[in-house]
This record gives sequence, structure tokens and C-alpha cells, in this order.
Amino acid sequence: MEEQKENSDFEYVGFWARVGAAIIDSVLIIVITWPVLFKIYGQEYLSSHNFISGPMDFVLTWVFPAIAIIVFWHYRSATPGKMAISAKIVDARTGKKPTTTQLIIRYLGYYISTIPLGLGIIWVAFDARKQGWHDKIAKTVVIRPKKQSSKDKKGIANQALMP
Repeated sequence: MEEQKENSDFEYVGFWARVGAAIIDSVLIIVITWPVLFKIYGQEYLSSHNFISGPMDFVLTWVFPAIAIIVFWHYRSATPGKMAISAKIVDARTGKKPTTTQLIIRYLGYYISTIPLGLGIIWVAFDARKQGWHDKIAKTVVIRPKKQSSKDKKGIANQALMP
């Protein structure tokens, strides 16, 4: 995949774009799960100091997001947040769709990446291939189509005008 980067129409997606995608995904999960949690547990849910308030809390805050994210990755190679920035997850070696096993490992790798003060997530900002530890563990990269420079766009436009 590293050789393909220079010769392809794709680029690795960096830290801030991925943070934006994660914010979109987090907001969507909250919009879906919180109304149900409030319906079940009431206002006390917000002030509770319990790590898990009950079985439905566990299902809606841990199981549902994990399944939803892995299903999106499997069928769309991206979550809604990544889709919003035209990014997708691919196998780092082949550039093709990762296996389901890779996707599960990638999801679990998020926990490893966040435990040491989020260092494994921040790693994306400094890595040549923009891989976090979760990507390295699962052997994946996040890519998107290269943005055309205005020079490239003018060249294409001028070519289109030529007979």
C-alpha cells in the first residue's frame, strides 16, 4: 500500500480529519442511545456515579456501538463520520477491504490505543501512514481520494476546452 500511495489517487487521512469523523460518530451514537437510556433510567442516569447503571445501559453504551461500528466498517468500509469526510478503512498491505477479523481487532485496538492517555490515537498525527496503534495492530490504514489542487483543476479544465 505504501508504494501505491504515491501512484494512486488516494491519501492517508490525518489526525484532525479523523477527530472530526469521530465527533460525528459520537454525536450519532448519543442521539440514538441517550433517549432510550433516559426512558429506562430517568434523569438519575445523568447524575449516577455507577460505571454501568444496569443491563440496558451495558447493551446500549458498550454492545450496540461496538456492533454498529463493526457492521458499518464491514459493509461500508467506514462509519458515518468517515463517510462524511470521504474516508474508508482498507487493508494496509493490499489496499482492499479488510477482513472481519481485522475489523474486530481494530475495534478492540481502540481500547489499547486510548489506555495510555490516548497516545495510540494521537500517534496518527506523527505516523507517516497516519496509522494509530489500532490501525497498526489490525494492519489497516484510513484513506480518501486525494484533493485536487487548483492547478490540477485548471489543467483538467484547459484539457477539456482543447479540441
